[in-house]
Amino acid sequence: MELAAGSFSEEQFREACAELLQPALAGADWQLLVETSGISIYRLLDQQTGLYEYKVFGVLEDCSPTLLADVYMDLNYRKQWDQYVKELYEQECNGETVVYWEVKYPFPMSNRDYVYLRQRRDLDVEGRKIHVVLAQSTSVPQLGERSGVIRVKQYKQSLVIESDGKKGSKVFMYYFDNPGGQIPSWLINWAAKNGVPNFLKDMARACQNYLKKT
Repeated sequence: MELAAGSFSEEQFREACAELLQPALAGADWQLLVETSGISIYRLLDQQTGLYEYKVFGVLEDCSPTLLADVYMDLNYRKQWDQYVKELYEQECNGETVVYWEVKYPFPMSNRDYVYLRQRRDLDVEGRKIHVVLAQSTSVPQLGERSGVIRVKQYKQSLVIESDGKKGSKVFMYYFDNPGGQIPSWLINWAAKNGVPNFLKDMARACQNYLKKT
C-alpha cells in the first residue's frame, strides 16, 4: 500500500464524499467489526501488512458539521483534548504545509511520529454542504526521523462530515496506519477497534468545550 506524496486531487475529494452518500462496502471483504453508540466500524485486511483498513460511519449528536470540521483542523486545540499528543504543529516545507505529529505510546513501546499532508474542502453536492478533510503521510528533509521515536511511513485518513438533518453531524472516516516496530498485529487491530470510537467521542466532547472557549 504505497501512499504517494503530493497534493490531493479533486477526484480524491469526490471519492471520499461519495462514501458518505453511498458507502462502498460491496465487492471487497469488508467486515463489520463493531457497532457502538451510533458508530459502525468496518475493516478490510491488507494482505501485505497483515493490518486492516477501516471505514467508520456514524452520527455525532449535538455537534454541527462546521464546528466538527473546525475542531478537527485546530491542531493547537487538539493538544488540549487529545491525551495521546506529545507534539503537534504545522510547518512550511517546499511550498506545502506539512503536519508533524508525535503520539505517546505506553511503556515500554517507543512513541510514534507522523509527517503528513492534509487539506480541507467545503463542497456543495446537489445543495448539500459537505466538509472533507484528507490526510496522507509524506516525507520531507526538514522533518527527519528522530532518535527513540519510530516514524510511521504509511498513514492515510479521510474525514467527511455533513448535517444529520438535526443538530448533529453525519460522519464517514477512512483510516489506515502502519505503526511499524515490534507490535503484534492483533494488538494494533485491538487498539483501532477501541481507539476510533473513543477518538470520535473525545472529539464530540471537545466540540462542546470549543464553543465555551470561543
